[in-house]
Amino acid sequence: MTSEHIVKSYDAELNHLNETILKMGGLAESQLAEAIKAIATRDPELAMETVRGDPRIDALEADIDHQAVRLLALRQPMARDLRNILAALKISSAIERIGDYAANVAKRAVTLSESPPVRPAGTIPRMGRLVQRMIKDVLDAYTEGDAEKAKAVWARDHEVDDIYNSLFRELLTYMMEDPRNIGPCTHLLFVAKNIERIGDHTTNMAEIIYFMVTGNTLLESRPKGEDASFAHPEPPQKDGGDGR
Repeated sequence: MTSEHIVKSYDAELNHLNETILKMGGLAESQLAEAIKAIATRDPELAMETVRGDPRIDALEADIDHQAVRLLALRQPMARDLRNILAALKISSAIERIGDYAANVAKRAVTLSESPPVRPAGTIPRMGRLVQRMIKDVLDAYTEGDAEKAKAVWARDHEVDDIYNSLFRELLTYMMEDPRNIGPCTHLLFVAKNIERIGDHTTNMAEIIYFMVTGNTLLESRPKGEDASFAHPEPPQKDGGDGR
């Protein structure tokens, strides 16, 4: 009876860990959606509300760290359970970074709302929606323990890179045509790069999930767009800054 109780308690703890990961991922996905909406609607209040939501994601990461360390210390998990717990630690770190990048997008949205609109901004929502779908699908893969679904997300990284590279060239053209476009176009470049980095973290999660389920690493080279390293990523800031 005691042994059965221990097993049930252990399963409940693993389930709680997984549920916290999904809650954290859902918040990050929502943060990105709100940040993109703030850019599309030029809504600074929505943007600032999005920025203020970032500490909730940080708090969940700390909770996951605590749960995972406790499980490792007290349960001494093996095989799939051990991979699950280690994956939760790595995935929570990736989600936390996604939240930071989404907050950076929202900060740029505030500045963009004060500048004249530029046509390339219309590409940002399309890029954002693609990355949002990838986040949703990778969280589904985690929930279902589906390695093939995770691999499918991993393979879509080049789509994000292609949009980013196309937008990069378009924004450069706008800046060269009229110096007045340099300010807003520079902000859009940082927005696009932040979204592209969110895509990278999402594909990292897909790799982790694939290993969690199969015990094997993806040996293929990750599909990337031709010129994915045009601009340096904007480092997420923890002090309310925006890398400026």
